Amino acid sequence: MAMVCLSDFEDYAKKYLPKIAWDFFAAGADDCSTRDENILAYKRIRFRPRMLRDVSRMDIRTKLLGTEISFPVGIAPTGFHQLAWPDGEKSTARAAKAMNTCYIASTYSTCTLEEISAAAPGGLCWFQLYIHRNRAVSQQLVQQAEALGFQGLVLTADLPYTGKRRDDVRNGFRLPPHMKLKNLEGAFEVCKMSLLDPSVTWNDIYWLRSLTHLPIIIKGILTKEDAELAVRHGVQGIIVSNHGGRQLDGGPATIDALVEVVEAVQDRVEVYLDGGIRKGSDVLKALALGAKCVFIGRPALWGLAYKGEEGLQDILRILQDEFRLSMALAGCASVSEIGRHLVQFSKL
Repeated sequence: MAMVCLSDFEDYAKKYLPKIAWDFFAAGADDCSTRDENILAYKRIRFRPRMLRDVSRMDIRTKLLGTEISFPVGIAPTGFHQLAWPDGEKSTARAAKAMNTCYIASTYSTCTLEEISAAAPGGLCWFQLYIHRNRAVSQQLVQQAEALGFQGLVLTADLPYTGKRRDDVRNGFRLPPHMKLKNLEGAFEVCKMSLLDPSVTWNDIYWLRSLTHLPIIIKGILTKEDAELAVRHGVQGIIVSNHGGRQLDGGPATIDALVEVVEAVQDRVEVYLDGGIRKGSDVLKALALGAKCVFIGRPALWGLAYKGEEGLQDILRILQDEFRLSMALAGCASVSEIGRHLVQFSKL
């Protein structure tokens, strides 16, 4: 079967992954309304394409905190990649490096930070952190990531407790015995994730800044109030995210929240987005509304499930080609020409 678009990879993953793994990756919280809205919200945004613009030469490159990437799509932090492919996060890191883009490695990786770093030396990798009750564990991970050459620290802010994902409860989800959360071995009971610290506040950003020279990016912001607090507390980037609809059901789609966050930030820090990106035209819409870059979560896992590193490169290549084509058809020859003038919200 020809793999033409991201939904082809989704269909493949649903067919061939074990049900418990598919359900875990696909799960949203409660009724899954926010998970689904992340995708549906893009359909309410229409382009205002411009004609007779010279698009014979296209430049789709951009920069993340000063580091150039080949196009504005990175790989969001997701856990347990070995559920999708035996080499797990090592394959993810290799695919990101091959496509010259950014991979955010999760605290809940099934490979160690050393293994991820060694798999793609010189690749652009950020490290995503959950702060645990045992602060020494978190401190050690942050300092280890910096020592290994990770170039950014992504603090996830929207998980004081784990959202209720019904299929995981029904399935009694837990990692198979041969898989481990390599960076947290022995630190806590995997399923309950009970050692997450629900007392984390904005002041803990100062604590993180005392541990590392890495730029701090905060993930999980959905309101102008929190965007302003993030800037005030000295972060270098914001990822507009609702955790793929896996936390609070009934929150906004990330593309809808993006406008509010971008307006609040006023170019003082870089703003990124994850959630619901399924086509290159979705990337263009997000950039038109002020995102510097987007990150894909579930589609990266579908790519891994299909053919590991090669499958994930296929996913990224399809998005890259679709993004370039959408840009050209909308009349933009470079990323710098993309702006709010390019889109309107449908009145339907």
